[in-house]
Order: sequence, then C-alpha cells, then structure tokens
Amino acid sequence: DGFLAVLEADAKERAKQRKRNEQLANALKEEGNDSFRKGDYLLAIRKYTEGLEKLKDKQELYTNRAQAYLKIHQYEKAISDCELALKCNGKCIKAYFLMGKAHLVLKHYSESRQCYEKMLQTDPQKKSLFEDCLNEVNLEEKRMKDEENALKEAEAGSLAALSIKELLEAVGRPGQNILYYTAGIRLLTGAVKSCTEQTLFRTNNGFSILKDNETVRRGFCAERKTSAEVDLSVSLLFLWQAVCTGNEENQRLLLTHCAVNAQLAELLSSGIPEIQKETLALISLYSGSENGRRLLGKHQDLTKWLQILMMFVNSTDARADIAMNILTDLTELERFKTQCRVTLSTDVLPLFSQLLTSAKLVNQAALARAIGIMGKLSADGGIRVQMAESPECWQGCLKLLDECIDVSTPKYHECLFAVLGLMMNLLLESNAIIQHFAVDISTRCMSLLRDKDGRILTRATGVLSRILPASSTAVEEVVKGGVVKKIIKFLKAGGQITSSYGLKTLCICTRSNRQAQEDVVKSDKSFSVLLKLLESENEILVGNAALCLGQCLEVPGAATSLLNSSVVRTLLKHAGGDATRTSVQENAAIALGKLCVSEPRHIFQLRELNGLAILNSSMKYVHST
Repeated sequence: DGFLAVLEADAKERAKQRKRNEQLANALKEEGNDSFRKGDYLLAIRKYTEGLEKLKDKQELYTNRAQAYLKIHQYEKAISDCELALKCNGKCIKAYFLMGKAHLVLKHYSESRQCYEKMLQTDPQKKSLFEDCLNEVNLEEKRMKDEENALKEAEAGSLAALSIKELLEAVGRPGQNILYYTAGIRLLTGAVKSCTEQTLFRTNNGFSILKDNETVRRGFCAERKTSAEVDLSVSLLFLWQAVCTGNEENQRLLLTHCAVNAQLAELLSSGIPEIQKETLALISLYSGSENGRRLLGKHQDLTKWLQILMMFVNSTDARADIAMNILTDLTELERFKTQCRVTLSTDVLPLFSQLLTSAKLVNQAALARAIGIMGKLSADGGIRVQMAESPECWQGCLKLLDECIDVSTPKYHECLFAVLGLMMNLLLESNAIIQHFAVDISTRCMSLLRDKDGRILTRATGVLSRILPASSTAVEEVVKGGVVKKIIKFLKAGGQITSSYGLKTLCICTRSNRQAQEDVVKSDKSFSVLLKLLESENEILVGNAALCLGQCLEVPGAATSLLNSSVVRTLLKHAGGDATRTSVQENAAIALGKLCVSEPRHIFQLRELNGLAILNSSMKYVHST
C-alpha cells in the first residue's frame, strides 16, 4: 500500500509539474509569436526553443519555430522541426505544409509533392490549398529546367542566346531617343521564338526595361501619349505577349512589376484602339488559363475590370470579342465575383442598363455575350440581390425586350435569349421592385410566346413561371391574354424543360384564378395532357401535374369527365408511392380526395383498388386546402 501511495503521489506531482510547464511553454509561445509578428525571427526562435525546454511534446512550438526558420532561410532546420511536430501529432497539416515549402526551396520537388499529398490525405477539405501548392511546385520545377536549358544554349554560343543578350543591352543603353528604343524593342520581339529565348529574356533581366530606362518608362506611363509614345507602348505590349505566351514564370514576373500592374487598367481605358487591342491580347494570355487567372486575381485589383471591359460592347472591331472572352474567363474566378460586388451598384449597373437601352447603337453580338456574363455572375447571391433591386436594370431589360420583339434579326435574337436568361436568374429573388414590374414583364413574355424559336419560348415561359407568383394582377392579365391555351399547346409538344416551366405557370394561374381553371378544362379535353404528364418519370412534372389537376377539379363537371379514365389508379399509385419528393404523394393525395368529393362515383373504383385507406389519409390535405 505504501508503494502504491508513493506512485500515486509521484503521478500527482508530475501532473502538477506538467501543468506548470505547459503554462510556461504557452507564455513563451505567445512571446515568440509576438516577436515573429514584429519580424524578429531570431528572438522568436529563441522563445520557441525555451518553450520546448519546458514541454518537449508541444507540436505548435515546433511548427512555429519551423516557420521562423523558413523566414531566415534555414530550410533543413525547418524540415527537422516539422518532422518532430509530426511525431507529436501525425495529423498536423501545418507541419506538412511548411515542410513542403522548405523542400521546394531546396529543389526537392518529389519530397515537396509528397508533403502536400500527405496534407491532402490528412484533410481532404484542403484540396484547393493542395492544388495551389502542387501548381507552385510544378511551375518552379519547370522554371529551373528552362533556365538550365537556356544556360546551356548560352554557354554553347547559340546565336539566339547572343541575340537576346545583345538586344537587351542595346535597349538598356541610356540617352537614346524614343524611336531608337521602339525599334530595339521590336527587334527583340522578333528574336523571341521559343521557350529558350523567353527564358534568356528573363535571366538577362529583360523585365527591368521599365525600371531602368527612364525614357521607356515615361513614354509607357504617359497619361496623354504622343504618337511616338503610342508606338513605344504597342511595341512593349507585343514584346510582353511574345515573352509570356505559354510561359507561366514570365507571366508571374510581368504582373508583379509595379509599373505594369498599375498601368493595365489605364491602358484598357486609354481610348487608343491600338493600345487597347494589344492590352486585351496580353490579358487574354492570363485569363485563358487557370494559373493565369490565379495570377490576375492575386496581383491585380479587379474591382473596376467588369465596368472597363464591358465598355468594349461599344466597339465594332475585334476588341469587343476579346474583352468578352476575358470577362467570360474571369467569371470562373471567385475573387473577381467578390470584387465585382464592390462597384456593381455605383459603376457597373448604370453602364449595363445604358447598354441594354442602346441595343441599336452597340455591337449586338458583344451585347448578347455581356448579358450572358451578367447572367452568370448573378449566380452569386450578393450580385443577384443588387441587380434584382435595380429599377434601371429591369427597365433596361424591358426596353431590350421591346426592341427584340420589333426587330427580328439573328443578333437581336441572341440578345433576347440572353436577357431572358438573365431575368430568370434575377427572379430567384423576391422584392418590391420585382412586384412593381411584374405586369410589364409578364405582358412582354406573353408576346414572346408567339416566337418561332423554341429557345425563346422556353425561356419566356420560364420567366412567366417565376414572375407570376409576385403579382395576382399579372396572373389576371396573362389569363385574360390566353396563357392557358398557349401553355397547353406547349405541353402537347412535349419538350421537357418547356413543359416544366409551362406546368409550373399553369399551377400558379389555377391556384386562385377561376377563369384559368375553366380554361384548362376547355383546352385540355378530359385532361388528356395532365394525365399524360402524371405518367412521367420526372417527379417535378408529376407533382405539378397532380397539383394543377386538383385545382381544376373545382370546376363543375371536371371530375365527372374523368369517370372512364385511369386517373384514380394513377393518383393512387403516386399517393401511396415512394417518390423522393413528398410533394408528389401530397399533391396526388389532394387530387384524389378532391376527385372523390366532387364526383363520389370515383369511390367505387377506389374501393376496387383497395385504396380507401389512402383516401382517408388524404382527406386531411383536402380539408387543409
């Protein structure tokens, strides 16, 4: 007993000592973190080390010290600390991440990849970080191989290598006039024909042209350019296209150059067609690839780019098409969407609304693409809310609809198709502005239901299905305009997407409008269209068909017209079925109950099918409606 008591006392003492040591280690960790934030990495390392003397199995101290070692370029020590951290905690993501960074700097590419793969295995939610890290390794490995090959070319006395070096020296010669530098830059552009010349341009400090040459920098950055400065700027843009095409390291270096970074938006807004065209061509090199878009998002303030690029809808030449291509690419970038929200209401929407109302005066092909881009951006909730709350945006959409109805040309048709898609997206929102425009929107859509283009019919019906819930007045107007007859005609044609929108429209109209219910009974003899839809494999169509049928059974004689049909069997199957959407069972049960209440003779068939229990359970739905 005495021995056990001693052991117990010793264990308690050791627990107390560990607690004291843990408190000391935590305090030293915080002191180290404070030093790290201030940039005093050596002091941070000393504090983390003192903390580890108090508590040798504290993982955070190892990873924090590893991070400090990375800052002072002691990569082997960083790797060692990461390994010790993983002994403390085998699932430490930070240890794998920092170790991967250290191996990358040491050119241990395989080891670096392995660290990042372990990081992903430990936490699959880090997929985005893993992809970024792996991309960094691949780019760095390629950069090193390219530079090794270029060095061999230079050492072998390659003419291409000598040419690049000599031309860069000539362009860097001070005291020459602007025409001299423009000519030199053009010769340099012509000499860049492959990855080797691109790499030699980089390794011979080609990107320092702007920084080191006052004449070139002044001409490129001039706010109001002379014709000579325009030629110089265009020549530089051609050169950068040549050295950056397919070369991701050169793309990165160019974007990190402060003068280029600051000037891209200015060049796009310059109003000088030659400069704008080549600036667009340069940017498209980036936007066309995932890594290029990542570079743009990281190094460029994209806040005003949507507005700037959309201005090119006014251009009648290739600039409009290139600008729309870039915008389409940028919509893949989450950072772009985030930054678009900042100036959307103040800058972008006034311009966009103006373009919508000026379809006759702008590049209509580009306008259609711009509308499509705004439609894609509206998938973002923050952007969609701002657009849906803009009266000017809705007015612009309506004006464009009017013009497209009046003028039937292929380009106008594309604008019409795009704007209907945009409106469908915006109608996912519900607000007072939408309610205000509901009648106008539904009236325009009714006019479009005569269009011969199936795509237009589908989207016009889709807009109707989303705008009508916002206004009972709009429902009354479209019912008076014969919407039911038109929709029944579409449903007979059988297109699934159009049927889905059309059936939803019928459900909205028949929910509270007696004329709509009567129009369905007249237009769909014996409910043949709705009965066919009840046999669909699409649960949404089935649920809405049952809902619409149930609502129309309130019309006197409607239930009687179904006495010799299979409607009881069909509704019973769905009411007692196992559809994943409970609305299917509920709507079928309601329709079945209403059917038997309106025409009791249906109960005889129901009894034959042993469906009275289902009918009884459905009565609660009938009473609730």
